[in-house]
Amino acid sequence: MTDDPTALPSGVAPSVLELIGDTPLVRLKRLSEEEGISATLAMKMETTNPGGSSKDRPALQMILDAEASGDLQPGGTIVEPTSGNTGVGLAIVAAQRGYRCIFVMTDKVAPEKVDLLRAYGAEVVVCPVAVPPEDPTSYYSVAEALVAETPNAYRPNQYANPSNPAAHVATT
Repeated sequence: MTDDPTALPSGVAPSVLELIGDTPLVRLKRLSEEEGISATLAMKMETTNPGGSSKDRPALQMILDAEASGDLQPGGTIVEPTSGNTGVGLAIVAAQRGYRCIFVMTDKVAPEKVDLLRAYGAEVVVCPVAVPPEDPTSYYSVAEALVAETPNAYRPNQYANPSNPAAHVATT
C-alpha cells in the first residue's frame, strides 16, 4: 500500500494510450507441428490495441510527432480522409489528448465504422466513392477543403507521413 492517493493499483494503466503497442506474441505450436515447421511460429495480437488494430501505433506516433513539431497545437482539429482503422486510432488519441476530429470517408465504408468513429467523438463527413480523386466532392478533396477552412487544423496525411511507417519500425 502507498500513501500516495493518486497512485494507481498494479496493472491499471494511467491512460488508454499506454496500452497502444507492446502487444503480446502467441506461439502457434499446432500450426508449426501440422505443417512440419521446425521454427517457432508466433503471431502478434494487434487486436489487443485499444482500437483493435495495428493502426493505433502510427496514429499515436503521427500525433506525438505533430505536437513535437508544432504542426498540431493544443485545442486543434485533426482532419483526415480514412477508410477506418487509422481513423479509429486517431480518434482514440484525439479524445485522450483533447483534440477535435473530422474524418472524411466514402459512402462505401460500413455504417458500423462510421458509428464507431462518432462514438469516439469524431465528426464524420461522408462523400461519394464513385468520383475521381481530383473531383471536389472526393473524400481527398473534401478533406483538403476542411483543412483550409478549419482554424488550427492538422492533417496527418497517413499515406505520406513518415511517422506512419516509422511507428511500425520502432514498435511492431
